[in-house]
Amino acid sequence: MNFSEVFKQSNQLCKVSPDGKYLATCVQYRLVVRDMSTLQILQLYTCLDQISHMEWSSDSLYILCAMYKRGLIQVWSLEQPDWHCKIDEGSIGLVSSRWSPDGRHILNTTEFHLRITVWSLCTKAVSYIKYPKACQKGLDFSRDGCYMALAERRDCKDYISVFVCDDWHLLRHFETETQDLAGLEWSPNGCVLAVWDSCLEYKVLLYSLDGRLLSTFSAYEWSLGVKSVTWSPSSQFLAIGSYDEKVRILNHITWKKIAQFEHLGTINNTKAVVYKEVERKTAVCSDDLSLHNITIGSTLFNTQSKYEICPLPVQIPVVKPDPDRANPKIGVSFMAFSSDSHYLATRNDNMASVVWVWDMQKMSLEAVLEQTSTVRCVQWDPRRPRLALCTANSKLYLWSPAGCVSVQVPSEGGFQVLSLNWHCSGDSLILLGKEQLCLCYMDTDQEDK
Repeated sequence: MNFSEVFKQSNQLCKVSPDGKYLATCVQYRLVVRDMSTLQILQLYTCLDQISHMEWSSDSLYILCAMYKRGLIQVWSLEQPDWHCKIDEGSIGLVSSRWSPDGRHILNTTEFHLRITVWSLCTKAVSYIKYPKACQKGLDFSRDGCYMALAERRDCKDYISVFVCDDWHLLRHFETETQDLAGLEWSPNGCVLAVWDSCLEYKVLLYSLDGRLLSTFSAYEWSLGVKSVTWSPSSQFLAIGSYDEKVRILNHITWKKIAQFEHLGTINNTKAVVYKEVERKTAVCSDDLSLHNITIGSTLFNTQSKYEICPLPVQIPVVKPDPDRANPKIGVSFMAFSSDSHYLATRNDNMASVVWVWDMQKMSLEAVLEQTSTVRCVQWDPRRPRLALCTANSKLYLWSPAGCVSVQVPSEGGFQVLSLNWHCSGDSLILLGKEQLCLCYMDTDQEDK
């Protein structure tokens, strides 16, 4: 494993192009595009204000930069550096901007969710979509880029509109059986649309492309309900995380529950491996405490850590949430399937320093990773069943079925890893700090052996 030098970035705006060839980073009002293999700067663009949001087009030819405070969008071309596009939403404001799947249309959501404006880069045509709902996830594109589902709110009722992305004509419009729709998501194969209600009512609805209600799932009533929903890449499973600290798995044939994963305070499962991070301070010899070493902020005072396998049973640290506060820190807020749908990683909010890995073939707990600090970011390798996570310290943690490892990031000035992103090849990781970034290269030759 090797690490690059440290580069500047702002607001953790750093994204690899979909083709994996380029790395775009934002530094205040500047957009820097680097070659992914050499990290040499290829293009440097200057925006009109500090960048709030940045996104690549699907074909890696254009980059969208949004400046929400000023209601501005600037689009830059990688092939033609002199070409650029500026979209000004004016007094109506801007809260969200994103590409359509074809990479030639931009969807802007105005303040107070009054409307969505669709701008065409090719024809300069403008279309308007009324009544978009302000919710957790109110807009989603099918994986093949053919359809867009949009949650709408009219006359105190929830509706869904399905649009064809080629010419933005309305394909279906139907009312949903929700009290207060919180989100929607297409299955990866684009056949089913999952819709879920707000946390006040446990309800998950499954609709076909033509608006037929296929199934309704509700696990319980009169208590806080759904907190997170995610599909497996194979579209075979729908995982529902809820405030009762459980994950329920629905199958794609009958849409009935086939498994339930509980996040218990005591682990007795003899088949699960519990990895506990153990820290130790490194002994520093007095000769090393030179003024030079202290001023450069070297890794002298870094705490080293490793994983130890705990004998069962194991007590998991649980934080009791404050019942008087809104949005209590309890329940399953994070779930992610591995690329082969073999494993599911979860995090329960009142066990914030623990990551759970479940085997989807055996429908049982595979591993538990107990960290010394709160887990900030968890992400699967897009090619292999390998999990990377960080806890806002100077270390990178990796889990695979073979085991667990803690890696010190070798950088001056105490680089704190707050977030991370895998390269689409799975050969490298982008580690993001508060104002810096660093690349971590995996030794793929050794893995293949």
